Amino acid sequence: MRPLVRRAITIVAAGILLAGVALADLEPGFVPLFNGTDATGWHGGSYVVENGLLVCPANGGGLLLSDKEYSDFIFRFEFKLPPGGNNGVAIRTPAEGNPSDVGMEVQILDDSAPQYATLQPYQFHGSIYHLVPAKRGALKPVGEWNSEEILAQGTHVRVTVNGQVTVDAELDKLDPELLKQYPGCLRPKGYLGFIGHGDRIEFRNLNLRELLPDNTPPPGFEALFDGKDLTGWKGLVENPPARAKMTPDELAAKQQVAGQRMRDHWKAVDGALVFDGGGDSLCTAKDYGDFELLVDWKILPGGDSGIYLRGSPQVQIWQNPVGSGGLFNNQKNPSKPLQVADNPVEQWNHFAIRMIGEKVSVWLNGVLVVDDVTLENYWEHDQPIYPTGQIELQNHGNTLYFGNIYLKEMPR
Repeated sequence: MRPLVRRAITIVAAGILLAGVALADLEPGFVPLFNGTDATGWHGGSYVVENGLLVCPANGGGLLLSDKEYSDFIFRFEFKLPPGGNNGVAIRTPAEGNPSDVGMEVQILDDSAPQYATLQPYQFHGSIYHLVPAKRGALKPVGEWNSEEILAQGTHVRVTVNGQVTVDAELDKLDPELLKQYPGCLRPKGYLGFIGHGDRIEFRNLNLRELLPDNTPPPGFEALFDGKDLTGWKGLVENPPARAKMTPDELAAKQQVAGQRMRDHWKAVDGALVFDGGGDSLCTAKDYGDFELLVDWKILPGGDSGIYLRGSPQVQIWQNPVGSGGLFNNQKNPSKPLQVADNPVEQWNHFAIRMIGEKVSVWLNGVLVVDDVTLENYWEHDQPIYPTGQIELQNHGNTLYFGNIYLKEMPR
């Protein structure tokens, strides 16, 4: 609420770690962001470490930022307020500018203090400053420790204070005029931080879990990607008619070359299958007939990809006003999605694809975008779609992300 003050970081370790949590004691998937002894992993601001606590001093503060940028995550921390104490949590903020203007600020404030009697609703503790007012009444009395959790997943932000949900918002559904004033709230990625205003605020147990693909299949499905390596996948060798004309020895030789090219450009990174923009499309080692396929995907600006079914293109993925999910190469049957259901670029999307015989249905982020449409044979237009074939993750020379790839074969 007060002007932002920037200073070089000053961290003084005083005493021993009392408030830190051992990594083994954390809920699975969470990692500590503060080690209780120094500012490793953080930069900027003027904070101190006292007895294992991260402290914004009464004569300091400013903007303390994580070294790493985060996209989707759950951030948990504890804090203690003095009377009238004021701070904030910066989320998805850029390195420069006031987070409440260029990113997002989740308010930390003793909003019961007399000097705050005329607050606007969006200034109460836990509010997304300027944007979403928080429900009041969750804070403990001044001087007691509070726990808080911030979930940021796509445009969904939820704030929970001492077990009570105080904000649960879909940012893209806010007043369009408000979004024009504060477009930074829709940033898909940025730094995490604390915004000090010269009040002594104590923090401890700073833990975060990134919401990356976990690759654990739902009941009845098998995981086609384990999050660790390329087991079950192979490099692309030409197209189905061309492969059919090769001798077994010719195909094996080409497959060996394609396998090395695959390994050069497709990697498992933090549980996601990542393509670096070079090389060729990625193929399942096994062929499939009728199936249900679940897959998460993410593209960068200008991204263009797709999912080949039985080796034939394709369920479209791209940044385009038409939207993703359509059967792009169809000529006689519908090729465009029924509606646009894409999340913003650089955010994860979810496909559910069902293929029975020649018919394909596609749900994008829970929305039916292709309804029982015939997929045409792109390679041999006078032939129906192949009865079986590999699933391929297509590329057009740009960075791609896939995860949570699950398949259930359907009996014919």
